[in-house]
Amino acid sequence: MSHPSAPSSEPALRVTDAVVGYAGRPVLHRVSLQVATGEVVAILGANGSGKSTLVRAALGLVPLRSGEVSLFGVALRRFRDWRRIGYVPQRLSAGSAVPATVREVVAQGRLTRRRFGRRPSTADGRAVVAALAAIGLADRAGDPVSTLSGGQQQRVLIARALAGEPELLVLDEPTAGVDAGSQEAFADALRQFVADRGTVVLVAHELGPLAPLVDRAVVLHHGQIVHNGPVPEPAGHHAHPDHDHVHPHATLEQQHSWVGSWPDSWGA
Repeated sequence: MSHPSAPSSEPALRVTDAVVGYAGRPVLHRVSLQVATGEVVAILGANGSGKSTLVRAALGLVPLRSGEVSLFGVALRRFRDWRRIGYVPQRLSAGSAVPATVREVVAQGRLTRRRFGRRPSTADGRAVVAALAAIGLADRAGDPVSTLSGGQQQRVLIARALAGEPELLVLDEPTAGVDAGSQEAFADALRQFVADRGTVVLVAHELGPLAPLVDRAVVLHHGQIVHNGPVPEPAGHHAHPDHDHVHPHATLEQQHSWVGSWPDSWGA
C-alpha cells in the first residue's frame, strides 16, 4: 500500500498544553506532543497514566478542557479529511450479532474513501486483499469473524484500518492480550506501513516485537510526560534474557529518578 505524505512541512500530529479531565478528576496536565510525518512514536506508561486519553483527545473523541490539537497542520475543530487517519481503539471486539465475514469487516475501512451509495471499486477490492495479506489472514477472508480467536479478531481490526490506506495510524494497545503469533503478524504489517512512509502513534503497556520499529518513546506518569526520547531500557527481572517483552513502565521510584536526571526539554 502507498501512503502519500502531507504536502506541507507540518507535523502529522501536534498537541499543545492539553488538559483533560473526567467527572472533575484531572487526567492530562498541560501535555504537549509533536509527531513528524513518517515517525513511529510509542506512548508508554502504567495503567491509568493517561496514555489512551491522550490519543483519544488528539482525535477529538474526548473533549479538551484547554489546549489545542492539530492534524496535518489543520486545527482539530476544522479537520475533516478523516480518510488520512486510521484508528484502532482499545479492546474492541470485531465480532458482533451480525454474522459479518472477515472480508466484510475489513472492507468497512474503505468507506471514508467512497462516496455514499457508490459500489466498491476495483481499488477498494485491491486494498482489502492487501490489508488481509498484510496481517496474515487472507485464507480466512470468507469466515465469520465470530469464529476467530481474540488475537485474530484484533488483527482484523488492524486490517480494517490499513485498508483505508491512511497516512497516520493511531493504535491503542493493539497487542494487549494478543497471542504471540498475532503480535508477530501485526509487527510485520506495521513494518510495511512504516516502510511506505506511514506515521504511527502507538499506545502500549509493553512493546514486545514492536520495539524495533519505534523511533521515539513518550512516557506518561500521572497525566504528565516524564520522558520523551529513546525507548527506556527494561529494568529488574524484565531485563532477563528469557523475558520477551519491553516494559516501559518502571517503579514510581525509578520514574521520579528519571525526572530528576533528564534535561528540562524532555519534560511535559
